Amino acid sequence: MYNYKGIKITWLGHDGFRIQNGQTIYVDPFQIGGNHPKADVVLVSHEHFDHLSPDDLKKIIGPNTVIIAHHQSHAELSKLKAKEVKIMKPGDKIKVGKLEVEAVPAYNLNKFREPGKVFHPKEDGKLGFVLTVNGVRIYHAGDTDQIPEMKGIKPEIALLPVSGTYVMTANEAAEAVASINPKLVIPMHFGAIVGERKDAESFKKLVACQVEILEKEG
Repeated sequence: MYNYKGIKITWLGHDGFRIQNGQTIYVDPFQIGGNHPKADVVLVSHEHFDHLSPDDLKKIIGPNTVIIAHHQSHAELSKLKAKEVKIMKPGDKIKVGKLEVEAVPAYNLNKFREPGKVFHPKEDGKLGFVLTVNGVRIYHAGDTDQIPEMKGIKPEIALLPVSGTYVMTANEAAEAVASINPKLVIPMHFGAIVGERKDAESFKKLVACQVEILEKEG
């Protein structure tokens, strides 16, 4: 867990995070344990199994939980016993309590499942998120390459994938940092499906800003 201006950021492994500052917010929980506080808000970036995991979501969703998600996730998420499922597309902005959420694009440019077909196509509208928590802009990039749309995000904190294969490599993530200029970066997308801690360590050596490589909790 890392405390940034009173905001508690806990890495749950892979792309999963818990962010707490009055509200309890989760993003893409995957392969988590069973002892977690219930969520006020859950964000699901897209429908792939390592981001939309019903078994993990059931551990944190309560009757007052609001889920924010990509449209292709709606059918699965509507089966859960949450208060509400809100669907976003890139460019949308909503507010849940004190939390402000902006959906931003997340897609591949050069990570292919087969010739001519990337893992995360732009036309699918898969999501990254910019969360404004207590005045702090936190960018969860989702599963993405370095894309032109990053230039306008200007986050204070960036949660960036670094493993390659399906997302940015460490070098590409370093180029993204130069584009978005955050004060703090927390690497993600390693240690579960693909990628290792050494990818995060390689990334840290490539950038000048503060980098915190968190230990997985839960």
